[in-house]
Amino acid sequence: MTLTSTLFPHQRLTLIAGPCVLEDLDLALEIAGQAASICRELGITYIFKGSYDKANRSSVNAFRGPGLKRGLTILANVKQRLGLPVTTDVHEPNQVDEVAEIVDIIQIPAFLCRQTDLLLAAGRTQRLVNIKKGQFLAPQDMINVVNKVFSTGNREVVLTERGSTFGYHNLIVDFRSLPIMKSTTGCPVVFDATHSVQLPGGLGDASGGDRNMIPVLAAAAMAAGADALFLELHPNPDQALCDGANSLSLDELPPLLRKVSAIFAAINS
Repeated sequence: MTLTSTLFPHQRLTLIAGPCVLEDLDLALEIAGQAASICRELGITYIFKGSYDKANRSSVNAFRGPGLKRGLTILANVKQRLGLPVTTDVHEPNQVDEVAEIVDIIQIPAFLCRQTDLLLAAGRTQRLVNIKKGQFLAPQDMINVVNKVFSTGNREVVLTERGSTFGYHNLIVDFRSLPIMKSTTGCPVVFDATHSVQLPGGLGDASGGDRNMIPVLAAAAMAAGADALFLELHPNPDQALCDGANSLSLDELPPLLRKVSAIFAAINS
């Protein structure tokens, strides 16, 4: 059985969720523990996510994360203590091999989805690679991106939709991209319901967002055939050190998952 079929099984919803940026171990364990418990109750496969570095923050003064060494230590602790698969995004090819020693999935950020050297480095690890579709890219064009990873002999790829640039400081989701990416690449597709409500640079030196729309877009994505849901989670989004405006509160996770899992089940019955 491949890692893709294990973590993204047919007819079983998968959730990738965690804080935008890893803040500390206690917070990571709190979020991962609560999300895992909810997912077990609902029969959902859960993968913990958290970034050790966000290299594309709006301001040079913004919190980027704990860095590579400390971030991987946090991810390793979550994986070992809670028995969960983990993922993080990688921005530089020279960090890929070290990250691959810890994580189950290597995530390629949307802004870097066409970076050939980064994709080849990720592919060569033979880890599952989650590529976020660039805000500037048509869904049909993702076949060229996927083929870069496939060229390494690695067929373990999933794709994530996270909205497309719509004028300044706004994103819009074309839900046609989900079936298009699935049919043209043969890869499972993930919907990022939190970055899709982001308002990039909308606060001047930071990104804004409209978290109230997360449930609406998440439900629509399930109806459009998404195989998995991606969420940024925080116990207190207003206090999050990154992307709080478009993060979902932990308290809101159970009702959201009940809703989307029911839609997912109906679509895949």
